[in-house]
Amino acid sequence: MFDNANIRNFCIIAHIDHGKSTLADRFLELTSTITKRNMQEQVLDNMELERERGITIKSHPIRMLYRDSNNQEYCLNLIDTPGHVDFSYEVSRSLAACEGAILVVDAIQGVEAQTLSNIYLALENDLTIIPVINKIDLPAARVPEIKKQIVELLGVSEEEILPCSAKTGLGVQEVIEQVIETIPPPKGVSEKPLQALVFDSVYDSFRGVVAYVRVFQGSLKQGDQVFFFSNGREYEASEIGYFEMGRISQKSLDVGQVGYVIANIKSLGDIEIGDTISLKRNPAKEPIAGYQEVKPMVFSGLYPIDKADYENLRTALDKLKLNDSSISFIPETSEALGFGFRGGFLGLLHMEIIQERLLREYNVNIITTIPNVKYRVTLTSGEEQYIENPSKLPAANQIQSLCEPIAKVQIVTPTEYIGPIMKLCEEKRGSMDIMEYLESTRVCLNYHIPLSELIVDFFDKLKSCSRGYASMDYEFARYQQEDLTKLDILINGTPVDAFSTIIHRDNAYSFGQSIASRLKKLIPRQMFDVSIQASIGTRVIARTSVKAYRKDVTSKCYGGDISRKRKLLERQKEGKKRMKHVGNVEIPQEAFLAVLTRE
Repeated sequence: MFDNANIRNFCIIAHIDHGKSTLADRFLELTSTITKRNMQEQVLDNMELERERGITIKSHPIRMLYRDSNNQEYCLNLIDTPGHVDFSYEVSRSLAACEGAILVVDAIQGVEAQTLSNIYLALENDLTIIPVINKIDLPAARVPEIKKQIVELLGVSEEEILPCSAKTGLGVQEVIEQVIETIPPPKGVSEKPLQALVFDSVYDSFRGVVAYVRVFQGSLKQGDQVFFFSNGREYEASEIGYFEMGRISQKSLDVGQVGYVIANIKSLGDIEIGDTISLKRNPAKEPIAGYQEVKPMVFSGLYPIDKADYENLRTALDKLKLNDSSISFIPETSEALGFGFRGGFLGLLHMEIIQERLLREYNVNIITTIPNVKYRVTLTSGEEQYIENPSKLPAANQIQSLCEPIAKVQIVTPTEYIGPIMKLCEEKRGSMDIMEYLESTRVCLNYHIPLSELIVDFFDKLKSCSRGYASMDYEFARYQQEDLTKLDILINGTPVDAFSTIIHRDNAYSFGQSIASRLKKLIPRQMFDVSIQASIGTRVIARTSVKAYRKDVTSKCYGGDISRKRKLLERQKEGKKRMKHVGNVEIPQEAFLAVLTRE
């Protein structure tokens, strides 16, 4: 058992690909938490997708034991965090359970947008920050320049910034010693009533929900009757313990410690991330404050390609929800796609990850509809509604105002790309807030841009126009009234609800034209003409058609009177008209996928 003075709870924060997971690997080696034989890259990233893409999707806690030069043993609780903007909610969870954070900055890329965002999150949580420059062994490393950036950003002296190479292990021991020296030990009294913060949870198919907790006050023992503040539900803590390379059970979790609780909780719906656990016999008076709730930013329809897979899709989503509480979904039906679900995601990458996991882990192939955001509608009756599905938008004569979510966007870029980036932001209906020079060659642009313009292809275009050097971070700012309208796509006069979208009136014509021309290439030819129209209400703003196959019915007529040929052609025309009324146009999956990327 460790005394509070010998415990350190910390996390590693950084922009994506700055070396968080590699630094965590070196910590595990240095503290002998994992043997050389079992070592592999990104050891804490246990999902196949995380390894493939080289990103952390889910945070991972682990306990390490370190003995310093004075033979004093310390318990280091590390919570690894993701770096992509879509998973910043995971970072906020980790920060709430820590006293300090190691800020990792790439020696080539320097301070980037997510670095700034994570620093602000850490400062809001009153954490001690240890600045570290990683990848100093690379020939292109710009250590003196990057040190100046960090000094300006944090107001620290250059001597406080630790250089290291997570790949080779150079300087990693100094980082661990700095953690022990700088980060304060956890406060709290074990005699007080129990207050344990639930900062994450996963589902174990044999044991039920495993809650990841950090004990702030009191202590928790195996067999204790506990309750959750959010719903008042009571459980018995059948197993508690801490994390090494797996779960290690122990008799109790004392104040300041990070571990897990298994209490026969059958559904993740019974537990809320950010909730507080206390004891039934000696309850705390109030829960731990200041925890943010996860809010989905992007919404999309999820439909099985094979209609018979609907139940499999429901089961797969239920299981995914058990291990990723940030997904939300409700059943919905579409005339074009049948039965499916409306899913809520944290961003486009999160949506892509979920789609990939459904296919790989549960073998369910799905079609996703155009991603959209949540709009606020004020009806003429004065009632307010939030619309996640464009096909549910009330008729135009019932709408008094339509507001869209605006995001606050932070873009960090080298100065030579300011022009193209400002042009891109203006095309996306952005308005500039402020421009700050981080140094003579790097600038931070702050914009307010509609979230609907960000979620589809903004990130790709930003990387293209800055040759990959710009980075971005965004967060929800406010709702704002705009001239928005619902755009429908009609195939043979029938609206396809999966293609419906809410769009700014100025962009409706070009978007409708673009969708119609792309669908023309993707919808297979029929024995009759297929018309493709884009319409706002009853007004068609763009139209094209897929020409019919033409059978030469006059080939058997050799000469003779022209009226014979005319008669055959007229009969063919009548048949095609009749066929068009009863004919069904199959829209291929590629057509739905093509609509996801706006060009």
